[in-house]
Amino acid sequence: MDRSNQAGFPRTIGADFLQLNPAEAPVGGLADWLTDQLRAAISDGRLAIGSRLPASRLLAAELQVSRGVVTEAYQRLTEDGQVSGRGRAGTVVVAAPAVAPAPRARSGSRPPRINAPGLDIFDELRAAPARIDLTPGVPDLASFPRAAWLRSERAVLSNLEASAFGYGDPSGTPELRAAVSTWLARYRGITAAPDEVIIVAGVAQAISLLTHHLAARGITEIAVEDPSSLGSRQHLEEWALRTRPIPVDSGGLQVDVLRKSGAQVVMVTPAHHFPTGVVLEGERRRDLLQWAADGGLIFEDDYDAEHRYDRPPIPALRSMQAEQVVYAGSVSKLLAPALRIGWIVPPAQYRDEFIALKRRADLGNAALPQLTLAHLMNSGDLERQLRYVHRRHRTRRDAMATAIANYLPTATVHGAAAGLHLTITFPEHVDDVALATAALTAGIKVHPLSWHCQLPHAPGLVLGYAARTPTDLTQAIKTLATLLP
Repeated sequence: MDRSNQAGFPRTIGADFLQLNPAEAPVGGLADWLTDQLRAAISDGRLAIGSRLPASRLLAAELQVSRGVVTEAYQRLTEDGQVSGRGRAGTVVVAAPAVAPAPRARSGSRPPRINAPGLDIFDELRAAPARIDLTPGVPDLASFPRAAWLRSERAVLSNLEASAFGYGDPSGTPELRAAVSTWLARYRGITAAPDEVIIVAGVAQAISLLTHHLAARGITEIAVEDPSSLGSRQHLEEWALRTRPIPVDSGGLQVDVLRKSGAQVVMVTPAHHFPTGVVLEGERRRDLLQWAADGGLIFEDDYDAEHRYDRPPIPALRSMQAEQVVYAGSVSKLLAPALRIGWIVPPAQYRDEFIALKRRADLGNAALPQLTLAHLMNSGDLERQLRYVHRRHRTRRDAMATAIANYLPTATVHGAAAGLHLTITFPEHVDDVALATAALTAGIKVHPLSWHCQLPHAPGLVLGYAARTPTDLTQAIKTLATLLP
């Protein structure tokens, strides 16, 4: 009897069904080819979740390749979190790829031009096909805690009163605001009561609320770090705020330049600067807080704060200057950007205004995801997830750093102590936009550092590592090395 067809046994898919033809593989690239083919089959549903892959020996025989090619492909999919070994039950598909496959390029089409980053550049880049996507700011999406999330969701729904399905508090559910309050106290040193926390749709919405707050006061300019996130700057400028660049060096934001600029508001990423990864040093933290005490307002984007690998993260600025700091954070780097859940903690005198702005924007975030996240936080599952991804991220960071040392010896690495990306800089003769464009043509997606700069800066690349396997990261760096002038 074929027990694989009975309930409880996953269905085995053969090479003939997947139409695998090793003759299509490039010379020396069988393992890469097979991994890509299996990943595509999982993505488009031919290998559904619960399907069992053929035994490595059987598939190798069917394809007439060495068994090592198959085991290598299975290992990469396992590292990606898409398949899992189940002992006698075989290797089973457990998750689809975290990033949906890009649309097929039309015949003769080219990758998008990336030398003029307009408002749509990130959408264009996201849609461009790439073998290996090193977009910064993306966590290990394949490690999303699906089982824990489902447990939390079931627990919430099983006890939810009917009234909870109506319109709620625009500042967020009491349960999530309380959970975030506890999380901030534990991990960021922030003492904030639940009613001081406002739940928003990620830091992007927090920036939108800030721009409306500033517009009501006639403020049309905000100081930003340089380099700083192109996406954040575009968001600020889209709401008619000019961005004044303040240089960042090895000690972080140059507060003396900020003082001379005459700016009234500054946006900073002090715990882990994007994109260089530097931490705002102690003396400058004190100077910045004194600048705020003298009448300035700080918007603290607590970017990547929890992802520090060499020592505990430094406390947030908000923990030391509550009345002049608008604090913002999210779960985009902790869990997944798709959740669109973040929080903002404004100074007490602005709280009611920010709640009113949030109400006018969308009446409040969806309640069910908020309640599920609160349960995940209160159960300890989010802390366990953070410890788990730290190990995976550290392994991938080390793989990328080793590959850079081996294949890009002229590059200088920045920001290795924390975060989800590395920034590398090159000698002045390198054109980072041309390099990034060539990389995209070769199937490697990266950000040129110059995108994120308003002031003159050394050329470089911003390379996300959290969402890729060590093998992919090594291959990507090797490819970049062949493209350098």
